Amino acid sequence: MLVALAWLATSPMHALGAGVGGLGITAGSWAAAKVALGGGIAPAGAAFARLMMGVAVKWVVVLLVLVASLAGFGLPGLPVITGVLGATLGMVLANVFRRKGVAS
Repeated sequence: MLVALAWLATSPMHALGAGVGGLGITAGSWAAAKVALGGGIAPAGAAFARLMMGVAVKWVVVLLVLVASLAGFGLPGLPVITGVLGATLGMVLANVFRRKGVAS
């Protein structure tokens, strides 16, 4: 959302592009969690396979959102990419802070 707010100074279309990029990462992460954690208790090989499938599904969803936003809806490319990068960086920073006990 901060990236979209920064792009709002340029135009609302740029802010929409950044928001769609961030939502692509969010939707991909949600889909990955559903695939990776949806199978219940399983042997290690099956659990690892679900985890890898979740990662693959996440990036397929992100790529589909990128293609749809750039080619389908004609949103500007740089804001979409910065939205994706901003959301990814936000998720990484949230995990780092949670592991160190800063935001417990």
